[in-house]
This record gives sequence, structure tokens and C-alpha cells, in this order.
Amino acid sequence: MAEEEIVEKDRQDTLMPGVRPRSVLASQCRLIQEQPSSRLGADKPRDSRSGQIENPVVRVDATLDTDRDSRQSIRSLTYIIAPVFATMTASTTQPGQASLPSASPTHSYWHSQPSQTLLDHRTTSQLPSSATTVIVGSGITGAFVARELIENGASDVVMLEARQACWGATGRNGGHCQPLLYLTKPHIGRFELGTYHFLQDLVRKETINCSWESTGGVHAIYSTAVLDLARKAIQRLPSDLSSSVHLTTDPEKLQTLKLRDNAIAAIVQDHAAKCWPYKLVSHILEALVRTSSFNLQTITPVTYIQRCASSYIVHTDRGQIAAENVVLATNAYTSHLLPSFTGFITPVRGHVSALVPPDGQSLAHTYVWSIQKEGDAGESDDYLVQRPTGELILGGERNAVTDGGVGISSDDEVDPIVAKRLRTVLSSILKVGEHGIKELEAKYEWSGIMGYSQDASPWVGRVPESLGGRDEGHGNLWVSAGYTGHGMPVAARCGIAVAEKILGKTKHVVDVPSEWLITQERVDGLKSLAMSDTMEDELRMLLESDGAF
Repeated sequence: MAEEEIVEKDRQDTLMPGVRPRSVLASQCRLIQEQPSSRLGADKPRDSRSGQIENPVVRVDATLDTDRDSRQSIRSLTYIIAPVFATMTASTTQPGQASLPSASPTHSYWHSQPSQTLLDHRTTSQLPSSATTVIVGSGITGAFVARELIENGASDVVMLEARQACWGATGRNGGHCQPLLYLTKPHIGRFELGTYHFLQDLVRKETINCSWESTGGVHAIYSTAVLDLARKAIQRLPSDLSSSVHLTTDPEKLQTLKLRDNAIAAIVQDHAAKCWPYKLVSHILEALVRTSSFNLQTITPVTYIQRCASSYIVHTDRGQIAAENVVLATNAYTSHLLPSFTGFITPVRGHVSALVPPDGQSLAHTYVWSIQKEGDAGESDDYLVQRPTGELILGGERNAVTDGGVGISSDDEVDPIVAKRLRTVLSSILKVGEHGIKELEAKYEWSGIMGYSQDASPWVGRVPESLGGRDEGHGNLWVSAGYTGHGMPVAARCGIAVAEKILGKTKHVVDVPSEWLITQERVDGLKSLAMSDTMEDELRMLLESDGAF
């Protein structure tokens, strides 16, 4: 065989479908996202008639070697191919599908002291062509996936982040970590409590400078219907959980808790903490980048993922990586890379403000409350912590606007109506300053995107073939996402559980609730699911599901 024929044969055995000769093994790879983001080739000139990129150039690192036991199972070969098939340059997404994270997001209070180690960090100037595991997302989930892998001897772990490290929901939340013991089933409550203690112990053990403080949490109640249901919910708890949940209707106690007279009761949970979430995650990532097995690439958005016979190809603006395992720690943005999750996890924009307290007053607890005001789209679902430096970190009020932020993937702006409500609502809830104070000064106002699950439970585990992954075998796609605004007391150990699966551990340190696993049966059950819109509905549905109502 002539030398040029050998070269051409090798070329045909390694190129990906869509960029390789059409006649060769076209069924071995397919796009998980059939119509990838417009970021691919976004700077290339477009044909004004068709809108398609003129003569695009795409770098492809690919492998089709199926030797699962060899480190050579992912081999890289780079080609410059032009033109590319139209399906690789399309920009259309389906209704409800998340976009990429905003390139210019609002400024979060938690990012006011960024890690100088992590800003613009790229462990290597170029993307590696292959990796054992690629983690997409650098929030609390991705950080603990990576930590568990590296601590157990994994090598070639690459983390890709669209923006700066921990610039998504973990760096934009309200600074809470609180298990909701009475608002969930006991085994889930134990998982949340276990995650709370895991994080608390880790902060103490490693002396993490993240302002972790266990304060107890106050949940204000404003209606007799919610009070009756909450009492039943607490009564059904086993003693190991109920011992740390206290219901009070004593007016003097409510006064001590600084609640206004419109509150008729309160639930006080012993296990509730406030912290600086960005600093918690940045501590983990800073330790990881000092190891030789971890490669962090910030400002590297993943545009789409391609499935092959023995691996996945992760596509970015800067090149591609072939990986045996891909973990989507992408929460609200999951459906952008995995369109089958459109509707399963919906992006929802929330707002948070850092407010100057009136008269320098301090609060001993964290707070949550839900009130529906006339004309609102739903209940307020507000949450409050106070920083040691005095700032009141208040989030919520998203239902002050018609859509409640549902379906919005962009955190590059603050809704003025919601921001106004956050500045003015506090005086009607808590006794901080004079009741006549109408509006507090905001030091920071920002938005962030939460991932709301259709059945209110996270999605954790290996993605089956029916949803864009593959059945058990070499090369797997994993997800840990959809925390419905409640990620801090669950996400870290969900990430650890995924890492343990990747490592092949037969005895797991972390077993997530079975309801959270990704199965076809769960997907089929979503069709008739009814979601709760109010605190009363949520409690009623919980009690009905437990047979306690």
C-alpha cells in the first residue's frame, strides 16, 4: 500500500462524523446536542443569505480506539477540515432550553474578594487533547467531584468553566446552608443533615476561611393553615430529626426572634449556618490546582458534547477534549449541553441584595419566610443572613414579577422591580430599625440562575442512553444538577457520590436518595406530576405522600 494511502486510511479511522469522510463509520459518533451553540465559529463571517458560517475551520481531537483498559484508549489526532456540516454550526435551541452562561454577569457580593489564584486561571495554556474525566462547571458540585477523584488517585481530571471559577449559582446564592428537615421525607432530611455536618466538619478541619457560622434558622409562619400543616409535618418526624426542629407560637418568643406582629408562629431549626460560599469552593479549587492531576480551564465555555463508541468529545471555543467520563455539574445550564433535560431542569433567575442594616443592628439567626402579596405571581420565598461586617444578604421576591424569573438563563441584569422589593420588604418582616424605614441602601444587587427540577428533586448519576448518555460500558456521561434553589445542603455530597461511581467503588461512602437517581422510570413519572406553588401546597403534598394527611 502506498504511503499516501496509509495516511488516508489512518485519517478515516480517527476523524469524527460530521467532520470526517461521510462514508466511514458515520454511526460511531453523534451529537448529543444536534444544534450546538452559535459560539462555535461566532467570529467567522457569515453568508448573508443562509446565515451559515463561510468556510469554517474546526479543530477536532478524536479517538475511536475501544481498548478500555489502556491509557492509550484515548488517542488524539488533529485535523483542519473545511467546510463543516451545517448541523455543527446551527444556533437554534428548543423552547425552554438553557443558554450558555452570560459573558458579562452582574456583580455578586461574594465575588468582591476573588481568589487571585483562580482568576483567569488556566493550568495549561492549551487545552489537553484528552482526559480521563472532564468536569463541566466549577461550583460546589464540580469542586467536590474533582476533590473526591483526585484524593482517590484519579489522574487526568480537567475542569472546564465558562466564566471565572465559581461564578455561577454557588457564587451568587444567599449564603445559607440549612437542611429543611420538616419539609422533606426523613431519609432525605438525613442526607441533607449529613451534608451539613460534612461541610461544617470540613471547614473546621481545614480551617477554611469562609465565615462559616452555625446560627440556627428561623422560618416565619403567617397563616393558620400553614401552622396546622407544619405542626403535623414536625410530628411525623423520627426523634433523631424532630429533636432539632422547634415550633413556637409564644408571642414573647416571636418578639425575641425579632419577628413583626404579623407572624403567628415560627419554626426554629438548630442546624442552619451562614457562610461565604465562594470562599468555601475557592479553597477546594486552590488546593486542587496545586496538584499535578488536575487541570482547571476558566473562561472556556463548552458549546456541545459529541458521543463516540468509546469516549465523548467535549467541544469548546478553544478546541476539543476526548474524555472517558464527562460530568455535567452545570445545574441550571444542563439542558444547553443535554437537550433531553429541557423541562426536567428549568433555569430560574433569582435576585439577591447586600443591604446596609438600619442603626447597625445585628441578627442572631438566619431567616426564611413566604408571603404572597396582592398582585404577585406567587409567594415571596425570601431568605436572609447577616454578615459579620453587618451587611444583610437578602434574596427572593422573584414572584414580584409576572414570570417569576422562570425560563431565564441570563444573569447579566437585575430586575428593577425585584431589586426595589428587596430593599423595602424587610421592615414589614423583622424588627430591625424603625418600622417607618421604607427602603434600605444596597451595596450590591445581583442576579443568579437556579436550576429548578420538574419534580423538585436533584438529578444525580449516570445518564442512560435514552436521555443522551449510554448504557453501562466504556465512556459515560454523568449529571449532578437541578437543586431547585437548595443546593448548599445537598450538592457537595451529590458530587462525591458521582465521583465514587466513576471510581468504581463498590461500597459507597455516599448514597444519594433513590428518588434523585436518573432513570427512565423517573422520567416517565414526570408526565402527571403536580408541582406546589405555595408553602401550604408543599406541606400538604409532603404529608399526603407520607400518608400522614
